[in-house]
Amino acid sequence: MKLLNRVGCVATVLVGACGVSCGQEPPKGAPGAEPASAADAGRMEVASMKVLEEGKDYAVETVVENVQVPWAFAWTSPDRMLFTERAGRIRVVEGGKLAEKPLHEIAVRTGGEIGLMGLCVHPEYAANKFVYVAYGTKEDVRVVRLVDRGDSLGDEKVILEGIPAARNHAGCRVKFGPDRKLYITAGDSTNNTLAPDLSSLAGKIHRVNDDGSIPDDNPFVGKDGAKPSIWSYGHRNTQGIDWDTTGMMAESEHGPTGDGAPPGYDECNIVVKGHDYGWPAAWGSKTKEGADAPVVVWHPSVAPASGCFYRGELFPAWKDSFLVGHLGGLRREPQPGICRVMFKNGKVVGQERMATTYGRIRCVEVGPDGAVYFSTSNEDGRGRPRAGDDKILRIVPMK
Repeated sequence: MKLLNRVGCVATVLVGACGVSCGQEPPKGAPGAEPASAADAGRMEVASMKVLEEGKDYAVETVVENVQVPWAFAWTSPDRMLFTERAGRIRVVEGGKLAEKPLHEIAVRTGGEIGLMGLCVHPEYAANKFVYVAYGTKEDVRVVRLVDRGDSLGDEKVILEGIPAARNHAGCRVKFGPDRKLYITAGDSTNNTLAPDLSSLAGKIHRVNDDGSIPDDNPFVGKDGAKPSIWSYGHRNTQGIDWDTTGMMAESEHGPTGDGAPPGYDECNIVVKGHDYGWPAAWGSKTKEGADAPVVVWHPSVAPASGCFYRGELFPAWKDSFLVGHLGGLRREPQPGICRVMFKNGKVVGQERMATTYGRIRCVEVGPDGAVYFSTSNEDGRGRPRAGDDKILRIVPMK
């Protein structure tokens, strides 16, 4: 797929309507110029999106409650789910019940946004019992592989280490692609000069084999000074990645809020092997020659914290929609929720929102049952905790 660069088309939701304008002439602002208007920046008026109504369009069920900042979850069987708590615990829900004792605990660096983060299981988990997790230490952010023994996890093997660590912009989502390679997102660790620097692991999406070795077909293998694990670069803080049924890879990424720029301009990008996504030179209508444009720009800030394509059977109309959990704008409008980004033939054709009454939403994944599971993050220091927080819930059809 050939993508337009930053002077190409940016998806825009029109005020008062749920739609996308992708055929109009792009903004003409010079590189480095601050966005002049909503139209110039491909501004996403989140409040104008259609909001699906709970109790009419879907129902929400509580899976577990009274947990703490659940960051990621994955299933080892249709009846057994693992999830991470940012403080360093891996928990298990089996038969609909939360085990009181953590399955595994890791000493992690805490504070800000760092801690125990991404989690996924190997495509051949049934045979090898491999579980992958990402976490921050005092020295770095790293990804390790563990073996699931049923009542504990062990045999830790480092898959990728040395990612620069900071309180914020730590990434770190881990997920296997359709090519059975492990993809790892790394934030810029609040040093935006690292994102375009191919000698740094920060501000990148990485691709490795399941044992941490480097695939021969990675784009920067053999390039002097470049980290061979890099798949794409120029990212600020990617926390959502997934692939649709055609193999198209999408990601959600936090925009430049608090980084010497106006709040907002969060992104959804289509990720292509070896491509540059422009940070810190490009955001909104700020351009960088050769950098790919986002397909969605959300403005004001929505703080996109996850992303998955819907592949279940419960909601046929949602097939190949990209579901993105929004943490919201640090107690500012718009309200957090889940955004459904609708694609057709690789292009965004609309958006709508749901689950807007639960506070900050961290992770969104589709379960083996076809329901949309999501977690709240109201106890992460930036939310407003409510009774039972934090929770993992699921969206199911109305009965």
